[in-house]
Amino acid sequence: MRNTNWQPNQDPKATREAGKYDQPIASREHLLHLLTERNTSLSLEEIATELGLTDKNKRTALKRRLRAMQRDGQITKNRQQKYELINKSHLVHGRVVAHPNGFGFLLLDNGEKVHLSTREMQTVLHNDRIVVSITGIDRRGRKQGRLVEVLERNTSQVIGRLVTKHKISFIIPDDNRIHQDILIPPDQIGAATEGQIVVADIIAQPNDHSQPIGRVVEVLGKHMAPGMETDIAIHKYGLPAEWPKAVIQEAVRFGSEVLERDTRDRIDLRDYPLVTIDGPDAQDFDDAVCCRRTPNGWKLLVAIADASAYVAPGTALDDEARLRGNSVYFSGRTIPMLPESLSNGLCSLNPQVDRLCLACEILIDKQGKTIRTRFMEGVMRSQARLTYDEMAAIVVTRDVDIRRKYQPLLPHLDELYRLYQALQRAREERGAIEFDRTETKIVLDSEQKIQHIKPLLRNDAHRLIEECMIAANVAAARFLQRRKMPALYRIHDSPTVAKLEDMRTFLRGLGLRLRGGEHPRPGDYAHLLKQVAHRPEAHLIQTVLLRSLAQAVYNRKNIGHFGLSHDCYTHFTSPIRRYPDLFVHRAIRHLIKNGNRSGFGTDTEDLEELGIHSSFTERRADEATRDVTERLKCEYMVDKVGEIFPGIITAVTSFGLFVEPKDIYVEGLVHVTALDDDYYHFDAVHHRLQGERTRRTYRLADAITVRVVRVDPDQRKIDFELA
Repeated sequence: MRNTNWQPNQDPKATREAGKYDQPIASREHLLHLLTERNTSLSLEEIATELGLTDKNKRTALKRRLRAMQRDGQITKNRQQKYELINKSHLVHGRVVAHPNGFGFLLLDNGEKVHLSTREMQTVLHNDRIVVSITGIDRRGRKQGRLVEVLERNTSQVIGRLVTKHKISFIIPDDNRIHQDILIPPDQIGAATEGQIVVADIIAQPNDHSQPIGRVVEVLGKHMAPGMETDIAIHKYGLPAEWPKAVIQEAVRFGSEVLERDTRDRIDLRDYPLVTIDGPDAQDFDDAVCCRRTPNGWKLLVAIADASAYVAPGTALDDEARLRGNSVYFSGRTIPMLPESLSNGLCSLNPQVDRLCLACEILIDKQGKTIRTRFMEGVMRSQARLTYDEMAAIVVTRDVDIRRKYQPLLPHLDELYRLYQALQRAREERGAIEFDRTETKIVLDSEQKIQHIKPLLRNDAHRLIEECMIAANVAAARFLQRRKMPALYRIHDSPTVAKLEDMRTFLRGLGLRLRGGEHPRPGDYAHLLKQVAHRPEAHLIQTVLLRSLAQAVYNRKNIGHFGLSHDCYTHFTSPIRRYPDLFVHRAIRHLIKNGNRSGFGTDTEDLEELGIHSSFTERRADEATRDVTERLKCEYMVDKVGEIFPGIITAVTSFGLFVEPKDIYVEGLVHVTALDDDYYHFDAVHHRLQGERTRRTYRLADAITVRVVRVDPDQRKIDFELA
């Protein structure tokens, strides 16, 4: 219903605008109201006339505000160059999500998707923000969209292979979500030559008449050169890999040794039997542990490298660490969050050298329950650098020779193992979920080419450190929560109703049931995993359960961690390689020094933004490392075309079966067209393809024998056929 009392010169937000700007203009709310009242599209001149604007400067300001409202998806400009509301039923806005097969989707802010045809995708790129008109519903029930306007271009640079055909040069993007090749004019090629991997700026975005046009700005090297897969991922995912000069200058200023003045007012922990326990390739040591028996249980000391003593808020070091968000670990190369002089040097808990630390002392009873915790700023000296295998040999298999080597540390190491057994029992009673997944490591040769892929086997030493770190993370979260301190929590939400229903339908087909109704607890998951542990399809069931869970993220609001079955959790134990941990250290040190939150300068909005950014950089690192791993695995399979392998189905989709050959640890696709003995229907709920005539079924986790028929490292694709 129209508001007949509304007047165009009566802005309800006029006071707010006057307080923000020297030359206030009509507020966004007022402009939206105007377009709503007039119920038609209006030109810039018509809006200015409605508002009674005659001053040239105010008209210019109005134009800028309308552009900003366009960019934010509140209004759009039609072909008559008139503005109209975007929230009409047929107009929607969002972000383009391109599919490698050429089509795409418009992802709306509410999570809804609108299908975009290959034709509509020709003038936009992945991640652009656009407005589309809903034109109908396709046969599969999906909303169809037609491009109305591009609000914001979000791809300004691409990486790919330079190709020249018929004297026309173009770049084939490495990212298969960018569907268009990038044309490179002759005067924009620079020193690049045919077949090289290059980086190009986009100087003209795609439109109805032309593909995107680019300018080569960097040559990375030859296609398939050693280490090229990592260079490609760094550029493709926008990973900050070069250190600004100011950052290096700040880092080297601290020197290489802890100064005596830095240890003042810190508790001296140098005589404690603290040790680090890590993988054999580790270079940055965040955490050290030691343990002693008490009459009622144990006293565990978890000492964490105090990076916050060197990385102060507002410095170049801090800005760069926050930008990076975390360290990124590739096969054969690391991009650290902090410069190597800190990450591998002054902040790393290397053996037999003094290091500043933030320590958490935890009293734990015989049942593995935490009784009391205390945080302290300390100075420590690691007594030994142990690997997981060495620790397991000392406390599990009790190897005589290695126990003799570490004789002075044995009482503490044996108590650590006894403590772990109590913590593990408490974990089981708590109902924490534990998936048995095989992780792999790519072994490279001296030329940075893949030599082989080996599984990483977890032993009790891995689990011991994991339980100690979880205990410290929980202690940190509760310490901050009790004192109402601004904090970043590591949260893991419970599964959605829709995912639970799909999972339960699948389980019913196997005669299984997940307890807990609409709100299962972690213990219900753990109970089911234990129940099926010795069934032949245990891997299948575990995979389906895992896919039903949400992704863990960072957030200022604590909702608990579902997977670990803790109501309060954060990340505290890796400040060298994770920025959220560094932030948590600052908060804890502030409380130690001041006793309360007063003066800790972090507002809600900044904390919200930090949580979003930290979650993003974590996902970015995961995607980049996965990209490199998949490319290396493809390179490993290139010379195996024609070979036959037994394997297992790891995923079932409408377009085929993903299969992992036994003991190879790569994944390839048997395309549905290769299943030419029948027409196969996809059953998403039961994770299977079933033949229409033969009723033959291919199901997740089924054993299958395949032949390698094609390998494309550029596309990260391995194609199989049934052998």
